[in-house]
Amino acid sequence: MGTRSPWSTPSTRVVKKSAGKGLSLSEVALFGVLGGLTFAAKMAMAGLANIEPVSLMVMLFAVTFGRKAAYPIYVYVLMEYVTFGFGLWTFNYLYIWLVPALAAWLARGMTNPFGWAVLSGLFGLSFGALCAPVDLFVGGWNYAVIQWANGIPLDIAHCVGNFAIALLLFVPLRRVLERLYQGMGRGRPLRPAPTEPPPGTEKSPEQPKEAEPREWKKSDHD
Repeated sequence: MGTRSPWSTPSTRVVKKSAGKGLSLSEVALFGVLGGLTFAAKMAMAGLANIEPVSLMVMLFAVTFGRKAAYPIYVYVLMEYVTFGFGLWTFNYLYIWLVPALAAWLARGMTNPFGWAVLSGLFGLSFGALCAPVDLFVGGWNYAVIQWANGIPLDIAHCVGNFAIALLLFVPLRRVLERLYQGMGRGRPLRPAPTEPPPGTEKSPEQPKEAEPREWKKSDHD
């Protein structure tokens, strides 16, 4: 029997919806911590031009929490607002992180890590174009096109960074996050646990039957 590749993400790893529509206290704490960790990780990588872990985390939230991914995503967005204030970019942040979240949720059964890397890279490459609607509303077509064109080099760096980070980290972090969520009793186990028979009902191993002594029949010629 072959050994499963550590790079595979079985399509059966889909977390079922939690019972009830509200959040449990453990989920409130978890989503708050994850949103804060996402912001802290971004700040730690702030010295790298357009290299960020947020796209990766958003995709992980989507495949693990489903629609509840909005909670850690907007905890992160709120921390951005509190830290950096408000500007045109704040309108982009109201919707832009929902794009990779929705794409990841639709592709949640994908098993190839290269596919996740491509998905994250495409989001990075299209980041400037996804910001264009706000620029279009504020300054018209010429302003939006100029802003997008000027940002293409940064979008290319964003694409490369997203691709590399997702290729290396998406699969192992997905395992960690799903097991954490399952440990809270909110997700489905990766595989059913083996059932053990009740005590006292175990079957004793069958002993090999002893060979019965062979009876020699008296020959008619004796």
